Amino acid sequence: MKFSEIPGHDNVKERMRLMASSDRLPHALLLEGPEGVGKLALARAFAQYIHCENPGPDGDACGECRNCRLHQSMNHVDTHYSFPVVKLDGMTNAPISDDFYKEWTEFTAGRIYTDIESWASTFNKRNANPQIYVTESDELVKQLAFTSHVTRYKIVIMWLPERLNETAANKLLKMIEEPFEDTIFILVSNNPAGILPTIYSRVQRLSLKRLPDATVAENLMKRGGLDRADAMAIAHNAAGNMIAALRLLESDKEIATYFDFFVTLMRLAYLRDVKKLREWTEDLTALGREKEISFYEYASRMIRENFMLNFNVPALSYLSATEHNFAVRFSRFITVRNVEKLMEVFGNAIRDIAGNGNGKIVNFDVAIKTILLLKQ
Repeated sequence: MKFSEIPGHDNVKERMRLMASSDRLPHALLLEGPEGVGKLALARAFAQYIHCENPGPDGDACGECRNCRLHQSMNHVDTHYSFPVVKLDGMTNAPISDDFYKEWTEFTAGRIYTDIESWASTFNKRNANPQIYVTESDELVKQLAFTSHVTRYKIVIMWLPERLNETAANKLLKMIEEPFEDTIFILVSNNPAGILPTIYSRVQRLSLKRLPDATVAENLMKRGGLDRADAMAIAHNAAGNMIAALRLLESDKEIATYFDFFVTLMRLAYLRDVKKLREWTEDLTALGREKEISFYEYASRMIRENFMLNFNVPALSYLSATEHNFAVRFSRFITVRNVEKLMEVFGNAIRDIAGNGNGKIVNFDVAIKTILLLKQ
């Protein structure tokens, strides 16, 4: 993994380069920030850059030396990976990362953005809750007791230290407090508040921010063949999380269904066609609770985006091409007199359905209230 393969985070990459070039590498570094921004990939790129025999003038690993090739195949002897695992049926002892290293290399191969949900699904165990057991810390102590083999530094990349159990966390703390001279820990966290406070206070921290919408959109355009308007709409809704954006891209058909439901609701409400709104209520209820809630979340966004369209500032609009074509004619009905009330109606529907309310009653109530509010 090279820095150039990871979109964004130029300031963090530069700080990493300065650490390496000035030979001021911390014994423990924490990369913290939201999920889906490429933190683990950045940790891998930093480890490869530290070990690279011929870093280039562009401030990146060469990608061709022996160490770089070993990093790219996830087989570098001086690089250790530690990550949450699951105790499977039949295991007598708590597992360690090495028990699942083959699955780990397959999971991370060519992947810049990682999430615990996708990793947990690889275990084929219902309700799997991966964690880092005390056996992992014991194994690290054994591995790090040996001097580095082919490079100056041994590097431990630990993904999600917030998932260390208490005993394992205390043993990691001791390793950080009394470090081997040739060892560097790179911790990667989505939730730094979940890390043992004494560990958190002893690491040097680099904070990664959410990805800019333009960066997410660029990736979506390459992967999904989207036009810029649709890509920017998805990117905005994903809030800088590339994993969330890719999931939204995969659920494009579902979004199209919600769009049809939204358009039908607004047209029938405008016509005050109560009979057909009853049919709309039946159809929406048939989707089931989870999709009903997802629809109202989508409807809330559409109301907000249509209201913003009235300001005639394109930069404030994050609608897909299809949504925009509808909004051009519809947005004039969403005004300061009804925007907050409509958002409240949809928000209450989410609350009531999540609380096991009767879907038919809740959805028909939404339809009637929408009739009244569209005329304000």
